[in-house]
Amino acid sequence: MTVQNRNIRTIRAYLEDFNRQDPDALARHCTDDFSNHGRRVGKAGARWVLEDIFTRFPDCRQEVANIVAAEDDVVIRVSYSGTHRGVGRRPIDGGFMIGVPPTGRAFSVQHMHWFRLEDGLITHHWANRDDTGMLVQLGLMDPAPVYDPATEMA
Repeated sequence: MTVQNRNIRTIRAYLEDFNRQDPDALARHCTDDFSNHGRRVGKAGARWVLEDIFTRFPDCRQEVANIVAAEDDVVIRVSYSGTHRGVGRRPIDGGFMIGVPPTGRAFSVQHMHWFRLEDGLITHHWANRDDTGMLVQLGLMDPAPVYDPATEMA
């Protein structure tokens, strides 16, 4: 099995554990010195973040749209969805959800995640997320006005 195939299998297993909302299983896919967005947080830090996500969105899921691997890197584009049913307590997802009462509303947005792996374990993670789209769908932020350039330029 190639390194790329092994790494893709690790990320798919990671996503399965995410979709089961199992922070302990997810942390087992990470190294002891795991870094999230350039900050060393280790397995405990990974678990800490995931617990808050699962508290806010107990039905959250990530469904893979694309997955690409090269050497020790795996990049995925996913549809991320869930329903806001809990109160966030930790400064994640930009910190916008701390103390926000549940809206009961659902969201579905795209995320891109970049993972670096070593010996089949995740060493680094970076992400680009549509936090604005999520907040709008949850009713926590007004949508941007829609402008018609033809009308605006007349």
